Amino acid sequence: MSEGEKVRVLIADDHPLVVGGLREAVLAATPGAEIAVAHDFDSMASALESSPETDLVLLDLTMPGVRGFSGLLFLRSERPSTPVIVVSGNEDRAVIRHCLEFGAAAFIPKSTALETMRAAIVQVLDGGRWTPPDFDPNAQPNKESSALARRLASLTPQQIRVLMMLSQGLLNKQIAYELSVSEATVKAHVSAILQKLGVESRTQAVILATKIESAQELSIAP
Repeated sequence: MSEGEKVRVLIADDHPLVVGGLREAVLAATPGAEIAVAHDFDSMASALESSPETDLVLLDLTMPGVRGFSGLLFLRSERPSTPVIVVSGNEDRAVIRHCLEFGAAAFIPKSTALETMRAAIVQVLDGGRWTPPDFDPNAQPNKESSALARRLASLTPQQIRVLMMLSQGLLNKQIAYELSVSEATVKAHVSAILQKLGVESRTQAVILATKIESAQELSIAP
């Protein structure tokens, strides 16, 4: 990031006070930045569609329509070249590790001081990564959990949406209506999801989706 360069940043968070703090940190990191704000999943997707040249996304894990890792999975699949900084109040080490496994460039706890947020944003805009000082990114991860994280990361944006809707108990025809596609297309997505996740039933896929939404340690029960 060169000095004075104007960048486009999307803040995806539904808490006004948090958005205000993040806006201040972004402007401190890159004065003159163009900042867009999304308060839920749909407005986030719309903002990305209207501004494909977005340089950075700051993402909350729990805003409406974005539960657990689903928002991050969608962003990394939809815009793999756009760095994502997860900003969360959940500082669980497993959550941080999974965010990094899913491709987040940084994880910033919401309790982080403004100056530290600024430094983290600068580091990511310069092509680097950032994690809390007390987090060891080189710690040995859970092998089963990491393998499943890689499978989840292989889902397309539409497959991620279908998986989340399955977890809400929606039927194929309801998912088709919500996504404006045919039931046959939904069935094809479901089959692909089962294959990619290495599970045999919708029930197992839903169990996994529920864990994604609650940001639990990822594993599939036999």
